[in-house]
Amino acid sequence: MLKENRIALVTGANRGIGKEVALELAHAGAYVIVGARNEEEGEETRDLILKNGGRAEHFPLDVSKEKSVLALSDLIEGTHGRLDILVNNAGIFIDKGEFVNTTMEELNATLQTNVAGPFRLTQLFLPRMIQNNYGRIVNVSSGMGQLSDMGSGYPAYRISKTAINAITRISAQEAVGKNIKVNSVCPGWVKTDMGGPNASRSIEKGAETIIWAALLPDDGPTGKFFRDKKEIEW
Repeated sequence: MLKENRIALVTGANRGIGKEVALELAHAGAYVIVGARNEEEGEETRDLILKNGGRAEHFPLDVSKEKSVLALSDLIEGTHGRLDILVNNAGIFIDKGEFVNTTMEELNATLQTNVAGPFRLTQLFLPRMIQNNYGRIVNVSSGMGQLSDMGSGYPAYRISKTAINAITRISAQEAVGKNIKVNSVCPGWVKTDMGGPNASRSIEKGAETIIWAALLPDDGPTGKFFRDKKEIEW
């Protein structure tokens, strides 16, 4: 359980891994802001947290839209005055497969959601975390973004996950010496709408390391890439 009253934002928290992370952070004692552009599903996550005795609110966040991101930032600043935990989970996977068949529309849309969204949210909330000397940022990445094990196909998604790893390393370095932990997590191949029914992992297993990284103690690691709570290569 959290020792103090922490404010957490989970993006893409309307289903799958994001929903599970939101539920478990609330169970650990955090006040959870459920960021989800699908209002009905986002409100369902919020209501489930409340039903279980937790504390939460929903915000119809679309991380690909600057206006939406800024509106959320204003809300959090005005209502809570700070954000302690940021889980950049929202993402899309719209590649058709082969590199040569990926359109610029697919690439641009993927980068806007998977890269620009987390970049902007981190940019907005990291300074206040530094000021407060506390922050946990978890960027949900993928082994498909590992340069050390880069394969073929799905270039838009792969590039976006390599880029979010760069965001992790840059922002972690800019917060060195403060009680800020910024890490990337690969949840593995999970049975979600994105992962599909043939995936090898449950949603609970996929969320496990993300939650662990969001609740790291003050002496925990930063600027690293994890799977199953173990560091992996970039």
